[in-house]
Amino acid sequence: MKRLKSYFLQMDDSTSTYRLLYEGPVVVVSPYGNEEDFLNTYWHGDCSVTVTITHKLALDRPTLTWHIPLERLGLTELPESAYPHAADFCLRTFAPYLDELNDDLYNRSRPDEENGRYYLCKPGGEVLSRNASYFAFCERKWYENGNGINIYPQKDVESVPQLCLCLLMQVQLPRKRLRKAMQMLCRDLPGAVTKYLSEFDTEGLRRAVALGDLQNRIRSWLRTSDCCAFIANGSVLPRAGETDLPLPGAVPFRSAPEDEVEVCGVRGMGVRRGVTVITGGGYSGKSTLLDAISAGIYDHIVGDGRELCLTDDSAMTLSAEDGRSVKNVNISPFIRWLPGGDVRSFSTFHASGSTSQAANVMEAVDSGAHLLLIDEDRSATNFMIRDRTMKALIEKEPIVPLTDRVQELYREKGVSTVLVIGGSGEYLSVADRVYLMDDYQIRNDTVRARALARDRGPTELPQSADWEQHRILLREGFTSYPAGSGTERLAVSETGVLCFGGEQVDVRGLHDLVSVRQLLALGFLLRYLAVSSSGVTDVRAQIDALYERLEREGLDCVYSAFFTTCGRFLDLPRKQELLAVLHRMRGIRFRTEMT
Repeated sequence: MKRLKSYFLQMDDSTSTYRLLYEGPVVVVSPYGNEEDFLNTYWHGDCSVTVTITHKLALDRPTLTWHIPLERLGLTELPESAYPHAADFCLRTFAPYLDELNDDLYNRSRPDEENGRYYLCKPGGEVLSRNASYFAFCERKWYENGNGINIYPQKDVESVPQLCLCLLMQVQLPRKRLRKAMQMLCRDLPGAVTKYLSEFDTEGLRRAVALGDLQNRIRSWLRTSDCCAFIANGSVLPRAGETDLPLPGAVPFRSAPEDEVEVCGVRGMGVRRGVTVITGGGYSGKSTLLDAISAGIYDHIVGDGRELCLTDDSAMTLSAEDGRSVKNVNISPFIRWLPGGDVRSFSTFHASGSTSQAANVMEAVDSGAHLLLIDEDRSATNFMIRDRTMKALIEKEPIVPLTDRVQELYREKGVSTVLVIGGSGEYLSVADRVYLMDDYQIRNDTVRARALARDRGPTELPQSADWEQHRILLREGFTSYPAGSGTERLAVSETGVLCFGGEQVDVRGLHDLVSVRQLLALGFLLRYLAVSSSGVTDVRAQIDALYERLEREGLDCVYSAFFTTCGRFLDLPRKQELLAVLHRMRGIRFRTEMT
């Protein structure tokens, strides 16, 4: 911090650019002559912090990335599979130390620009890969500080990089209060890091890593078993109000006896592959159970209540989306014909409830989803069911309801479905299992449901369908530049709109996005794909290559400081959501290739 402090002492009290902090000019002193260089990484003992520009309109709000050696956390090694859970724990446990600093800075009569403030990502209950906290190999300090900006290279310094916890944060420096800004960066924040490390809960970290290991082992079991989800006995599924916290006093989940399994020493319910119906009266907990299965796509922290609710991580929660854009989607399994339209290459700027849900199912299957999660209350009725009376009355009905295709979808494509059904018995005849919820308690009612379904007689099913897509993305129209503009555009809103180029993409139908930071990351990922694509695009191969790069370099490799309205913290979304956003863009074009 000595060199960082020297830069502050060179600045004028009215400065607003803080250029020296970002550049870090140094003089490298050696017997062979001095050289000028730039180092924007500063050291506090064996920890370092890199100072970078957030964007051009926030020069007084730098981004800081702290690098803390693994040994300072009380560990000598950490398996790569444990990185996300360990990084998540460290982020959450560091937050109170910044909260304490912010309490000292707070003055309600003045804005943050005058008080100063520290900003850190505040996650929900999910464990996600984030640019706010991650593990990476970082260089060791290779020089000694001299007077001012002079540094002296050391020959005997070990050159092998060391594994470090990387914590990304932002600091709002107080306007025209240079000494206060210097105190925040050079004394208070390093002091908070020192205190954090001296009080670090190594045992808590080990517990978080152990939970992550257990979750990984249960997920491995899911991939090789006949189950698509697992819900541990004792899990607390209801949420408290509008929060992400478990509801105090809620009835703990208990498996139906017929479906109880033991996995890695944990007993709970295995939701088997195929077609599963969850039913029950109003307010019985059936949608809460589906929400918990959906939440299980991601790992959760201790205390969430759903930390051992784990689901096939390719699962997608689907609903009707009136008004969504659809481009060249084969919806023929569900729509036989449309006036003046080609159901094998269906396009519209404003899909109806049934055509939007048909497109959602087909795109989910095409994206690699092996499990669909569907709630009747958020679905188009004519897409979900058509009873025998209506089939007899309406002879020319173009819609093939999901009831007629759901078993074929599992048989032909290996895609399971979990449905919440409260108002129709049509699914009883096609379900492999039927669960009845009553006061948040579950029982397997498959035998009785099948008996009732047999009384209704057999159902005539349509011929097998073509489940494949026949489209290739074209470069034309896939751009981050609005029409007629030479400047890129990217912005997100907390209401669920992604502004990209000339597009305003409504993503409220992507129910498995759990943070606005995932939406922001989707914008940067889309931009990366748009900038790097040309001509006819194999978008799947591009996305696979992009995620391989993210695995190597981290999520921050797609961030750009050019977009001044975008936040700095990013959470990694799944490939399925990236494809889903792309498919909802109105300006993109596909080439249809029928076989």
